[in-house]
Amino acid sequence: MSPDDRSAIEQTIQTYFDGLYEGDADKLASVFHETSALTFEREGQLSVLPLAQWLQAVRERPAPQAKGLARDDAILMIDQSGPTTAFVKVKCQMPPLYFTDYLNLLKVGGRWVVAQKVFATDVRR
Repeated sequence: MSPDDRSAIEQTIQTYFDGLYEGDADKLASVFHETSALTFEREGQLSVLPLAQWLQAVRERPAPQAKGLARDDAILMIDQSGPTTAFVKVKCQMPPLYFTDYLNLLKVGGRWVVAQKVFATDVRR
């Protein structure tokens, strides 16, 4: 992985973290490809949430920052398999919800964007 690609991937993920914590759907949209979706398991079933629907939910919910929630987000792993593909595993939280996100990135038009997000949620009381 070139230092430039690593830096660009890390910046994409930092923007993602900031957008989540600030509740800034436009910031989040800036790092997702418009065709991406969020995939997760719910009640034993695979669920797919279109990007636009998720961004609307972000706009409508109170931001973790505005609620004074603790911020604890981190990149756990970056795996770049080629010049235009990368996989990034991250953790983030909106207590009592704790997330592990698996972000598949593609370098499109010279910029790294999230093409697909698969995530798991842990509820802690």
